Amino acid sequence: MPAAARRIQSGARREKRRPDSQQHETRPELQLLTNRRTNQHTLSERAQQLIHWTRTRRTPMFHFMIAFSVLGASLIGSLMLRTQMMENSFEATREQQSISRLTQDIEDDRSTLDSLQASLPDKAQKMGMVPQQSSISIDLQGYKATQSSGDKQ
Repeated sequence: MPAAARRIQSGARREKRRPDSQQHETRPELQLLTNRRTNQHTLSERAQQLIHWTRTRRTPMFHFMIAFSVLGASLIGSLMLRTQMMENSFEATREQQSISRLTQDIEDDRSTLDSLQASLPDKAQKMGMVPQQSSISIDLQGYKATQSSGDKQ
């Protein structure tokens, strides 16, 4: 079955059928649109607008002051927290440097002590001392003190 042919009329052709009186009435008027972003207001003008807006309404002024107070408190709090963190970081760095310096001093002192202990037998021989040949030990575990005759009274 063949499709039915459509008949398309252009808009210009339709306008010719309207009477001239209708064409003039439906024509829209031109309006000037401004972009608010291009209107540059100075800071003082914006402040005056804000003050005027808050004076005409009491509740927005209250909400504005609360929001401004919370914003200011959070800004000051974050600044103080960041400052404290930086101070702690610098103090930790200083303490770490002090610990490493003291560790190095201890290692230097130990190496000096080891070298002195190693040179001790040579110095003792130069002074005329003789190394010990055998060792003597005394076991006092089974020792019992005896009473002398002067203690018996």
